[in-house]
This record gives sequence, structure tokens and C-alpha cells, in this order.
Amino acid sequence: MIRWFAVVLALTASPLVPAMLRAAPASVAGPDFILSGPAIQGGTLLGTAPAGTVALHFGDQLVPVDADGRFLIAFDRDAPPPAKLSARLSDGRVIDRTLTVAPREWRLERIDAPLRPTKSSEAFLTLRKPELEQIAAARDKATDAQGWRQRFIWPRMGRISGLFGSQRIYQGQPGAYHGGVDVAGATGEPVVAPADGVVILAADHPFTLEGNLLMIDHGHGLNSAFLHLSRIDVKPGDHVAQGQRIGAIGATGRATGPHLHWGMKWNEARIDPLLLAGPMPQAR
Repeated sequence: MIRWFAVVLALTASPLVPAMLRAAPASVAGPDFILSGPAIQGGTLLGTAPAGTVALHFGDQLVPVDADGRFLIAFDRDAPPPAKLSARLSDGRVIDRTLTVAPREWRLERIDAPLRPTKSSEAFLTLRKPELEQIAAARDKATDAQGWRQRFIWPRMGRISGLFGSQRIYQGQPGAYHGGVDVAGATGEPVVAPADGVVILAADHPFTLEGNLLMIDHGHGLNSAFLHLSRIDVKPGDHVAQGQRIGAIGATGRATGPHLHWGMKWNEARIDPLLLAGPMPQAR
């Protein structure tokens, strides 16, 4: 466990969080676009498309737009600065909006040792291949979930023991970055749904790395994954409501101790759950 993972940050005062995140997000009106929130690596934006939009693209990606014009886009942890929204209207016009994605300062730990190559046995790969196929198939599912419209809550209150995007650098060579937020807790403590959604994967046995894995689709390509659970209380296809109990903290899979790992993706972009749920509320 990286030593600084165990430090609870006062996030609203941290220099690692840009000033734009310490203020309430403002609605910014562009040429017939309305966007709410900052464009930042690992973040999400809610928007309203121009009236009469028949197709909306974010870069090369087609973005679903609801009947009221609302849509969601998000930025990968390593998203480059330029991004473009393009709306094609029913009269043939095209309205473009250029976005500048703000960079983040990630927590890095520099290790004076070489990066060890990962050695996977044939037995491990035999187990891992169907697990990865299940995860990919789950993320390909489209549901009618509307949780993407909500303000997310924390699935478990507690000490943040691992930050999204943090990474070790081994003699200049980067290792894999941390793809979620870890919340410390005791085995059996309840985990709740951070927003409305539909269960797209509830592992019937512990996966090799994730352990008991639960995935929830929040709609419009946004999904949550909860790793290392000791118990899963819902099943595939269940509609869950924000705040509903969905499982319990555990240490299954590749975990050094009981905690909740909460990861989020929007399509292929890995995003920071903290930017959706806000700073961890202080214990009273």
C-alpha cells in the first residue's frame, strides 16, 4: 500500500484540486450549447444540446441526447487539452463547440527500482480471459437508467485510502495508475448505490483480481464498478435506487485488506468518482 494512500485529504483545500473545482460549477452558455461544470481530466459534463439536434458527436463518438436535449460527456484521466462537440441540426446546420480540458496534478510516487514485468501463468490467463469478457459484455449493455442525471453520493462513508489517478514511477517508467477511489472499512459494512441504475454484472464467484465484482449502469454510457465485496445483495437486471444497499465491504480478489474500490467509466474513458460525489463528508 502506498504510504500517502492512507492520508485523508482536505480536498477542498488541496492544491491537487484545481480552484475551479472548489467553487460551485457554473452553467456556461455557448453558441446554442449549455454546459454545466468544468472540462477537466477525469471529470464529467452535463449539457443541453441546441434545439433541433438530430446527431451529437464528441470527437468521433456519437453521444445520445434525450428528448429534452440533455446529454452527458466525460474526459479520460489522460484526456488531451482540445475536445470538440458537434451538433447536426434538422435543418442541416452544424454547430461546433470547442472545449479546453484542464489538466490535473496526479499523486506520483517515484521508486528507485526497475518496474517488474508482470508474469502471468497459463492457468491465470485461462481464468482471466472469461472474466474480462464478462466485464466487457456488461459495459456494452444499454439500459434505461437515468442515474446519470443525479448528483452522486458516496457508496460508503469513510477514510479515503486510495485516490483516482495516482501512480508509481519506477526509474522513470510509469506503472499502471489507480483507476478508482478506495474507501477504507471493515468487512461486512454496507455499500449503497451512488445513483439510480441497473445491475449489469453481479459476479457469481470471486474474480481473480476484482474479487466479488458488482457493476451498475447509470445510463448514457456511465457505469460504476465495486470491487472486493464480501457480499453482493442484488442480481443482474435489478433496478436500484440511490442509497439502496447493494453489497458489503470485503477483501476478496487481489486486496491487501478490507476496503471498497469504486471505479467509474464513461464508455472507454476512466473518470474520477470524487468529482461526481464531491469531497468525502466529514464524520460527525
